[in-house]
Amino acid sequence: MKTLYIECNMGAAGDMLMAALLALAPDRGEIIARLNSLGLPGVRVSAETCAKCGVKGLSVSVTVNGIAEESADVMSNVCEDNAIEKCRSLDYGFEHVHDVRLADIRNMIGGLNVSDQVKADALGVYGLLAEAESHVHGKPVADIHFHEVGTLDAIADIVGVCLLMEALAPEQVLCSPVNVGSGQVRCAHGILPVPAPATAYLLRDVPIYSGPFRGELCTPTGAALLRYFAGRFGGMPVMSVSSTGYGMGKKDFEAANCLRVHMGNTIEGEEEISELSCNLDDMTPEAVGFAQDMLFDAGALDVYTTPVGMKKSRPGVLLTCICRREKAEEIAAAIFRHTTTLGLRETVCRRYTLRREESVKETPYGPIRMKTAYGNGFSRTKPEYDDVAKAAKEHGVSICEVLQNLNL
Repeated sequence: MKTLYIECNMGAAGDMLMAALLALAPDRGEIIARLNSLGLPGVRVSAETCAKCGVKGLSVSVTVNGIAEESADVMSNVCEDNAIEKCRSLDYGFEHVHDVRLADIRNMIGGLNVSDQVKADALGVYGLLAEAESHVHGKPVADIHFHEVGTLDAIADIVGVCLLMEALAPEQVLCSPVNVGSGQVRCAHGILPVPAPATAYLLRDVPIYSGPFRGELCTPTGAALLRYFAGRFGGMPVMSVSSTGYGMGKKDFEAANCLRVHMGNTIEGEEEISELSCNLDDMTPEAVGFAQDMLFDAGALDVYTTPVGMKKSRPGVLLTCICRREKAEEIAAAIFRHTTTLGLRETVCRRYTLRREESVKETPYGPIRMKTAYGNGFSRTKPEYDDVAKAAKEHGVSICEVLQNLNL
């Protein structure tokens, strides 16, 4: 499967992600020309090769009327007076419209010279940003004013990433845990902790950490783009890498300030899962059944029991629960809540799955949902049992008669 893996060891920002993806593009000049013909007034996108800590990569600059935005990190907790005063006096120098609403963003993106898919993706990213701002400020989405992320350069970053995702066309996007930085950042509402509240909301349930570098490493724009495109966050999967791109940030640290992306092939349907298990010898069958139902409701992929012989010659059951790794703690809590176990075992496994699709087939007995699994050069289709059973009961026929009309 064609896979894009994003490394966020130094956080993520819109321009860094755009630069890293641009480094993978076979014809950078064509992409930059497309970015400069979007129809955003006064916006110009350029790219140049630069190095951080001896590592060569690509840096993207987005200017509006020839002027680029500056960072407003508050870098120290001592000597704050002059640092804060400097942040307050920043003059961005171009059209920073602070009264931009989601409807304005929709109108602007709707008129851009890009495909419908790029427009839909860009609006999806802004939908996440609007939801985050709504949560942070306690206002309806319609009343949210975009500040930094509503500027023309931010729109160019977001649309640029969406355009590059369309051009590169990965079948899946995976992402590492995200370094958010530390300290404080100056924004339209004042000086806020890192990660900024909107960024923290966008990265909920995502593995994040704070390294030794002070400053905002993950911006709200970067967080929204990762949230929108990444299907899973975690370690790098086993993959055959065909190309690697480095997107350089504007700041300098002791470590290379870059966002790295890898494009390559992974085994189709490969992922890591957690297998949680425990032995039970003091629960009734009804209680075990109820616990299984609750674990499925909590998001388990599969739950099953195996008869086992336990100490003191007691018959018992081995309860096994399979879940995605990011759900392991939540599922473990549910096992403790609904069983009598005092401890769990976790085994991390690699799982291979086929892709799955669902369709509906009309039959003389009514509509029947069909499940198709495919990949690795083959496919197979089977009906949804619940639909077949329901049709058989309603029409007073056997399951075999319903299946015969499906021509399987």
